[in-house]
Amino acid sequence: MANNSFRGSKHGRRGEANHETEFSCSLQELRSLMELRGAEAITRIQECYGDVNGLCGRLRTSPVEGLDGKSEDINRRKQNFGQNVIPPKKPKTFVQLVWEALQDVTLIILEVAAIISLGLSFYSPPDAERQNCGEAAGGVEDEGEAEAGWIEGAAILLSVVCVVLVTAFNDWSKEKQFRGLQSRIEQEQKFTVVRGGQVIQIKVSEIVVGDIAQVKYGDLLPADGVLIQGNDLKIDESSLTGESDHVKKTLDKDPMLLSGTHVMEGSGKMLVTAVGVNSQTGIIFTLLGAGEEGKKEDKGKKGKQHITDGATVEMQPLNEDGEQDKKKKNLPKKEKSVLQGKLTKLAVQIGKAGLFMSTITVIILITRFLIDTFWIQGVVWTAECVPIYIQFLVKFFIIGVTVLVVAVPEGLPLAVTISLAYSVKKMMKDNNLVRHLDACETMGNATAICSDKTGTLTMNRMTVVQAYIAGHHYKKVPESDLIPVKILDLLTLGIGVNCAYTTKIMPPEREGGLPRQVGNKTECALLGFTLDLHRDYQSIRNEIPEEKLFKVYTFNSVRKSMSTVLKNHDGSYRMFSKGASEILLKKCCQILMASGEAKAFKSRDRDDLVKRVVESMASEGLRTICLAYRDFPASEGEPDWDNEAQILTGLTCIAVVGIEDPVRPEVPDAIRKCQRAGITVRMVTGDNINTARAIATKCGILHPGDDFLCLEGKEFNRRIRNELGEIEQERIDKIWPKLRVLARSSPTDKHTLVKGIIDSTVLEQSQVVAVTGDGTNDGPALKKADVGFAMGIAGTDVAKEASDIILTDDNFSSIVKAVMWGRNVYDSISKFLQFQLTVNVVAVIVAFSGACITQDSPLKAVQMLWVNLIMDTFASLALATEPPTEALLLRNPYGRNKPLISRTMMKNILGHAVYQLTTIFLLLFLGEKMFDIDNGRNAPLHAPPSEHYTIVFNTFVLMQIFNEFNARKIHGERNVFEGVFNNIIFCTIVLGTLVIQILIVQFGGKPFSCVSLTIEQWLWCIFLGVGSLLWGQLVSSIPTKWLKFLKTAGHGTQREEIPEEELEEMKDMDEIDHAEMELRRGQVLWCRGLNRIQTQVRFACWIRISPHTSCDVVNKIILTVTFEKFSTFSRIRKQFSSVKDPREVTMTKTNSEWRGT
Repeated sequence: MANNSFRGSKHGRRGEANHETEFSCSLQELRSLMELRGAEAITRIQECYGDVNGLCGRLRTSPVEGLDGKSEDINRRKQNFGQNVIPPKKPKTFVQLVWEALQDVTLIILEVAAIISLGLSFYSPPDAERQNCGEAAGGVEDEGEAEAGWIEGAAILLSVVCVVLVTAFNDWSKEKQFRGLQSRIEQEQKFTVVRGGQVIQIKVSEIVVGDIAQVKYGDLLPADGVLIQGNDLKIDESSLTGESDHVKKTLDKDPMLLSGTHVMEGSGKMLVTAVGVNSQTGIIFTLLGAGEEGKKEDKGKKGKQHITDGATVEMQPLNEDGEQDKKKKNLPKKEKSVLQGKLTKLAVQIGKAGLFMSTITVIILITRFLIDTFWIQGVVWTAECVPIYIQFLVKFFIIGVTVLVVAVPEGLPLAVTISLAYSVKKMMKDNNLVRHLDACETMGNATAICSDKTGTLTMNRMTVVQAYIAGHHYKKVPESDLIPVKILDLLTLGIGVNCAYTTKIMPPEREGGLPRQVGNKTECALLGFTLDLHRDYQSIRNEIPEEKLFKVYTFNSVRKSMSTVLKNHDGSYRMFSKGASEILLKKCCQILMASGEAKAFKSRDRDDLVKRVVESMASEGLRTICLAYRDFPASEGEPDWDNEAQILTGLTCIAVVGIEDPVRPEVPDAIRKCQRAGITVRMVTGDNINTARAIATKCGILHPGDDFLCLEGKEFNRRIRNELGEIEQERIDKIWPKLRVLARSSPTDKHTLVKGIIDSTVLEQSQVVAVTGDGTNDGPALKKADVGFAMGIAGTDVAKEASDIILTDDNFSSIVKAVMWGRNVYDSISKFLQFQLTVNVVAVIVAFSGACITQDSPLKAVQMLWVNLIMDTFASLALATEPPTEALLLRNPYGRNKPLISRTMMKNILGHAVYQLTTIFLLLFLGEKMFDIDNGRNAPLHAPPSEHYTIVFNTFVLMQIFNEFNARKIHGERNVFEGVFNNIIFCTIVLGTLVIQILIVQFGGKPFSCVSLTIEQWLWCIFLGVGSLLWGQLVSSIPTKWLKFLKTAGHGTQREEIPEEELEEMKDMDEIDHAEMELRRGQVLWCRGLNRIQTQVRFACWIRISPHTSCDVVNKIILTVTFEKFSTFSRIRKQFSSVKDPREVTMTKTNSEWRGT
């Protein structure tokens, strides 16, 4: 049978590569070949090359031994056919980044006001005329001071320039970091090729035309190629064509393999024919890139590319308006980041309040000025005084903008960015590779974890420890002389050929170590078993290379088995099978006995064997595998190999083995921590229910006497479906709260369970579900989950792409660390909010009251820029980098509905605001008497700075510095210094802020509206600042339950709160983005215009572009973030294709990773 196999010349024409410098195929010829599909492609290959062997010859390569790997040959191929790299988009220049930073509307307002103020400051009418313009215009004692009126405008302009330059530098450094990260990813991505007859792994970027690449289940193809040999190969080409059906690849129907597509089932070899920009994906990528150059950036977003590998580019489906999108509209929406929604809603509310306060301030100032000047003083309007009046208007306008600047916590987006970026960096060390930043904080809200068993809860180092062979149940691996030679030969041959040839046992890396297991761990256990029996599986593979295998039925989650057919010399066939014992035993009609002969195996014998052997092994937590074979005599003719049901019957059982996969020693403790933290852990496995139950008990998921459910996939489906076979949410709601183990489950079952838990409303708290997965068909469940964890070691490329976080050590305890970091992110942002809102409440009331009472803000515009741009930034850096503690796992998850600002936090905010306002107003209205200094109130237009207002400003800043310590605790704890020295960044920033404040006050002069203070005045300022620490103890003594009148703030938008018409508008979106919802409601244009209320939802954009995010991308964010400000709201959508609902779409179930056996 030749449908899937290639049997060509062993050496092809590789020898000619050394003598000929040119190839018999041009680049254009190969490009045009790869544009063909199906019958057209086969016809072209036959007409031009004869067959694939001929094409290999033209490209000077061997289908069996590959390229010789010599550097001259590789370099020549790169020159002729290109490199497997797609050049990145040209980065923005520093000037472009500066221009973008200047688009901030609030900065533009300040610039315009500062320029007008600057221009008018140089106009000075004669004193006599100035006196005629009203009292406020005159009275300047020192001419030099009046002439220095330009300083305030210049200082504001300088501050704006400083902010713009630092913002641009920050963006530039982040882009540079990202480029560095991308090149590192390209270096780390590897693929398996055959060179010089050896199977090796090379960097994806090193793949060249003519390479023979080995493709297997779960791979993301890095280049275009033509199939040489395939076993049951099925490809998902939806990323290029938009077609969701898997395409079967065979030599006689469709041998064309395209880059960027996923191997969903089977394995094979392909001849690489196009790489990089010449591959089909590269061509489309180049076209899209060229198209984007001529478009505006906002329009270009629709065709966004997602670079997934060094040279593999995942594209959005081209037929965006096609049927697939129509299907999408009916699918349930996955809700996006909880935190983003809460922050956006809060920022919109604060922004509205700030705009209202600033408008009222300007109106009151102008009204007071007009009444005082033209009514009370009776000044007559003259044209000479107009510039003076305009100066006042500009001054009032600057005060109004100052109130707006103070009102809105523009440090908030920065705090979110820093907190998430810092967490991502640290999580890398805890074996969590975060692909999507919002997954960090979502993990902090997790209420349920659906975990795989193999490799996550267990060590994934499998060994055969028990065996049932020739009628004997051996409790440990038997000596080879105890097994009949005939059975031993069959066993060794069956295991050797019926395990993937990529799976092997390698020598230990160091002397005395354990042998290395490469490939599928279940198959490694079986190969190790043959070595324990002193047999060599490799000699069998050398004798029967993969090309000689007649037919392979690869493992998938439907078959739960794998079978390989060999053709004998006499025309007969022998098929070896291995798979889940209770499934394969039902297909056996004979069993080999001690004599080496087969005897009849009836249902009664099978039930007895299952009870005595299989259940006994499973109860000890062993995975049981049945090994069997079947002969097809030549006299019966060639069977119908496509009729699997008929082929996989009448087997003869060789043996049943028990494979041990020990529970990871750290897992029971990790699960205890989860349970204490209010997180339910469920095991979802393809294993036998008895094995699953035993492992769950060892892990601590189940405890003796617990009233919890353990179900098999079949029983689970029976319970959740109605008479018509449809899934009902009410039925799922009766099961999932008590379900702890789901055994013999398919990926569809996992998706159904995850969806059922997320959609459930049976509990008061909405469920936030995390899921682990490693197989290709785990993709839908990983996408559906709030947080998807893919296995870094055992996981396929497809699973990794569908995930939010990759576990680089495949260890469950790393998930617990992710929970800790997630909760820490949430708490860090709450800490910053508590601090920031205290500053804002006080500063707004002081600026507003001062402006209305004294016609001037006690806190000048430049001082406000210092407080906002520097203090906020420093505070966000200090409070957002608090390390997590074990105490975070001692409370239940916050969930979707908990407000960002709790009653305790509101008590702290208002309590400290009372102290600070009392202190500031005392200093403002009685300060001159308390310190025996000149009164600074009602100063003329260009009056010099006063000691009075300098003390007010200094005390205000010092109270904020000491209040940072109070803000470290948000749950009413008394000891605000606990663990403070564990955060070096916090200590450095508090000290640094204090030093800068001293320099501003003592040497800031006119630009900062300050005069130097005496030691006695400084001591009073410090005393009042420290007072906030003592006041904090008093505030925390007041029980929160007494203050029921306090309201919470920062609630997320609930699904039921979204109006029908808005839901209708979102029907073509994959996810409900709460942040976008709030933007729509909060007057989008207004939000875009005011940078201060932008909640900066784009912090993921720089990092999420790559699915293998590393901590490198955040290094510079932490270092250069001092003046960070961001300028546009941008939408974030996960680049996920739609998740299929199992009720509407039948999913192809594949999983050759042997998880489910």
